[in-house]
Amino acid sequence: MNKLKMMIVGQKWLAEKLLAWCLTQSNIEVIAVSPPNNTDRLARLATIHQTPIVVHDKTLTANQVPTGVDIILTAHAYCFVQKQARDKARLGAVGYHPSLLPKYKGKHAVKDAFDNGDKIVGGSLYQLDDGWDTGQVLAQKSITVDDGDTLMSLWQDKLAPIGVELFKGFLRTL
Repeated sequence: MNKLKMMIVGQKWLAEKLLAWCLTQSNIEVIAVSPPNNTDRLARLATIHQTPIVVHDKTLTANQVPTGVDIILTAHAYCFVQKQARDKARLGAVGYHPSLLPKYKGKHAVKDAFDNGDKIVGGSLYQLDDGWDTGQVLAQKSITVDDGDTLMSLWQDKLAPIGVELFKGFLRTL
């Protein structure tokens, strides 16, 4: 059985948890990760498991994507994945966004939904394209905002874990 070769682009808890889960899957090989710096949680876990690290700036270019990548996954990534980089991966690039796209695009999506008093929020897995959070939605999950939720608890306890859950479900279909 051929392993699915992937690159994870992202940072912090979400990218670290995605990498940790992928490392337990016999049918997945993470051939590189791309955090914004070498001290991020994603980079630290990758170092422990001897996974190559490609630090990105605000853009991920084709030169930064290893040859042979089947798919690029973006998890809490604030960098733009260029078309040439997406095209280098056999299955393109898929990202997680913490809103029910097309609502609340951009990096302040959770804050915008919270500030607007939305009671139903969620996360979306989508195919990356040339826009910001504009690609075809592949999967979504919604949750209820409870009275005691804060902006931080909404992200940490609900929306970030939804991202991991959506990635797992998607990867199991490949």
